Amino acid sequence: MASSLTKDSVTPGTPGSEKTFFGHPRGLATLFMTEMWERFSYYGMRALLPLYLVAPGGLHLSAATATAIYSVYVSLVYLLALPGGWFADRVLGPRKTVAVAGVIIMVGHLTLALPTSGTFFAGLGLVAIGSGLLKANISTMVGHLYNGPDDPRRDGGFTLFYIGINLGAFAAPLIIGTVGESVNWHLGFALAALGMALGLVQYLLGSRHLNARSSHVPTPLSAEEKTATLRKSAMWAAVAVVFYAIVGFSGHYTLNWLLVPITVAGLIIPVMVIARIKRDKALDRVEQSKMSAYIWFFVAAAVFWMIYDQGGSTLSIFADSSAKNTIFGWNFPVSWYQSVNPVLIMALAPVFAWLWLALNRRGKEPSTATKFASGLLLIGASFFLFLAPLAIADGGHKAAAMWLVAIYFVQTVGELTVSPVGLSVTTKMAPAKYASQMMGVWFLAVTAGDATTGLLSIAGVDLNKTGIVALEATLAAVAGVAVWMYRKKVKELMGDVH
Repeated sequence: MASSLTKDSVTPGTPGSEKTFFGHPRGLATLFMTEMWERFSYYGMRALLPLYLVAPGGLHLSAATATAIYSVYVSLVYLLALPGGWFADRVLGPRKTVAVAGVIIMVGHLTLALPTSGTFFAGLGLVAIGSGLLKANISTMVGHLYNGPDDPRRDGGFTLFYIGINLGAFAAPLIIGTVGESVNWHLGFALAALGMALGLVQYLLGSRHLNARSSHVPTPLSAEEKTATLRKSAMWAAVAVVFYAIVGFSGHYTLNWLLVPITVAGLIIPVMVIARIKRDKALDRVEQSKMSAYIWFFVAAAVFWMIYDQGGSTLSIFADSSAKNTIFGWNFPVSWYQSVNPVLIMALAPVFAWLWLALNRRGKEPSTATKFASGLLLIGASFFLFLAPLAIADGGHKAAAMWLVAIYFVQTVGELTVSPVGLSVTTKMAPAKYASQMMGVWFLAVTAGDATTGLLSIAGVDLNKTGIVALEATLAAVAGVAVWMYRKKVKELMGDVH
């Protein structure tokens, strides 16, 4: 579809450009495809990760260690979104930062493809760093394509962008998972690198369609700040190198020397960031009140993601060892379970969007607190449902695949009452001073949730046991009831935010 304006009458990539993408700025196609391929590489590798860690032909680790590594990795990706946003704001700008991120992610997947354990963990680190740099900035560039928050096409643009995320996430386990499980693990990781390479090439070719604001560095570091930042970074890097050299050469090094510090950081940093904002005396009374309400949503989200992200670790490892992964007599790879959530998201997200609007017109739309309470109850219900296949497995039988599909379905419905609502309320309740940082703060809820799972696994807790699954389900249900009981108090604290 083309607009009636001539090609030379506007800046390419801005509203009104001649070439459009489903009626949106042409630059949206570039970002849509970049995110789709990046998610293809990320979710394909993530679907293989826990299976490779426990496989005899992989690293052959225990289920607890595999869950710890998986959880720490996901926690780190979201933790690094905060410095990723800072790096774009102060050093390179979003456009160049995303290009650098793509290269780092691609190199990380290639490193994972090398058949040694040492390079494997180095590859995980590189993918986490690259994902943190990209995640924080590509959504910002989508926003740059529109004429501010009041542009009527803005919400539709982000919806299309969200579809790109889920298309990549849906296809990845079916392709990368199949090759990794059925042919060769490392070939699967190499396919993830190929996916990111395709995304990077089309991003570089299509970046001319992006808005000029995406190349701008909003608050560049001064020469003095650059020197100080480099000095501090070099100092901390030297401390880490010396510390791990001493531990390694003394013969005391184990994987926990790496996992524990990251896990503890994943729990402490979110608390420190929230506390720093809450203590800021520059915030007025209304902003302080909104931050008090936001803490409720943050804690609720951390509990939610603690359970939800086990869909890629605890449930996947259970499916590998204790489920009949067949439908109508046809066997399928375990990694295919990871395609259930994205396809359900694409099917159900429009239904929920319509439902909230329909209820709003009638004055019956649930409050944000009620939606969060529902999400917590649903994520708790999914783990109560998990008790059934666990009991079947304890009886010496293989659980049917549809038990796991049902769990993913309940979790997806819960996600749709928490994730998009949380993103929205984060932007609405952010103090003006922290407007650009609050999305990174929201991601820290995922960090805290996954770090908790990682800490439990490091402590040797078997998350595939009936007792711990029931305990987690009960925790989520109690948290959901607490949010619902205090919903009026939370609504008061939110002030004019609805």
